[in-house]
Amino acid sequence: MRVDLFDFDLPAERIALRPARPRDSARLLVVRGDAISDHEVLELPDQLNPGDVLVFNDTKVIPAQLEGRRGEASIGATLHKREGPREWQAFLRNAKRARIRDKIDFGAEVSASVVKKWDDGSALLHFHGDEPVEVLLERAGRMPLPPYIASRRPADEDDRSDYQTMFAREEGAVAAPTAALHFTERLLEALDRRGIGRETLTLHVGAGTFLPVKVEDTSAHKMHAEWGRIDEPTAARLNAVRASGGRVIAVGTTSLRLLESAADDSGIIHPFEGDTAIFITPGYRFKAIDGLITNFHLPRSTLFMLVSALMGLEVMKAAYAHAIESGYRFYSYGDASLLLPD
Repeated sequence: MRVDLFDFDLPAERIALRPARPRDSARLLVVRGDAISDHEVLELPDQLNPGDVLVFNDTKVIPAQLEGRRGEASIGATLHKREGPREWQAFLRNAKRARIRDKIDFGAEVSASVVKKWDDGSALLHFHGDEPVEVLLERAGRMPLPPYIASRRPADEDDRSDYQTMFAREEGAVAAPTAALHFTERLLEALDRRGIGRETLTLHVGAGTFLPVKVEDTSAHKMHAEWGRIDEPTAARLNAVRASGGRVIAVGTTSLRLLESAADDSGIIHPFEGDTAIFITPGYRFKAIDGLITNFHLPRSTLFMLVSALMGLEVMKAAYAHAIESGYRFYSYGDASLLLPD
């Protein structure tokens, strides 16, 4: 499909630079088939059925953005995928100034050497020393805010907690599964009272999620792989929910992409551990999920393509036009939507 079909105009003032406080006070746009209604996140339990299950991503964001120097050159690095105990793939700023075998000094006694480079400006970095890389990043790294926020303000101490979900357990993400940022203890208690179940999986979100689609047709776009895991008991419980008539609602596109990667053509979810580079566009037949909770996405992005595949492109364009006109806040720190296809 032509990428320009997924374009729309978004006023800059609709981009949220800070999250709603409290988190569950964010707005919630419900799209049920082609019907649109306005709510708040705290009303989510009333929009779901007893017996439904929400699937959360328990990945934890690491301070994966680094500023360093190679000689006189300034080099920025955003880690996006672990490749070994001390190796990470990273997108480099000023990549031409960092050659293979060059050492980049990130300060705070943290340094890495360039092992390999790719044409898209990314590189494989090997971190020096004996301390775990996570310890080094805590010392020298910053939280990797999305570019559309980072270009308007620097990351600060509030972001260390704001850009982390209450489910964060497994370190390895360089971007938050932002749909889950809206959840609080009181919202979970309300979901429990309503009889809504919950499960967790792990998908370490990579910085590739923010990369623009630079091709003219979706068939030419290459997704970056991300590592994920669904264990056998979780898969079995999710299959049991669907077998009993309940719905599996993915909380975030990351959960959705992993569930779809783990499902076979009959809709059975299998245990999964490994990389996925699944790219979902209109025409895709969903196998594992019955709905999605997600924030509002960038024009021409792979994530807007995904929600258009789930609900229909014209439905999502109408929903986004309504959200813009009604003052919804967009992107990672913005408001939420509940998408329930017919």
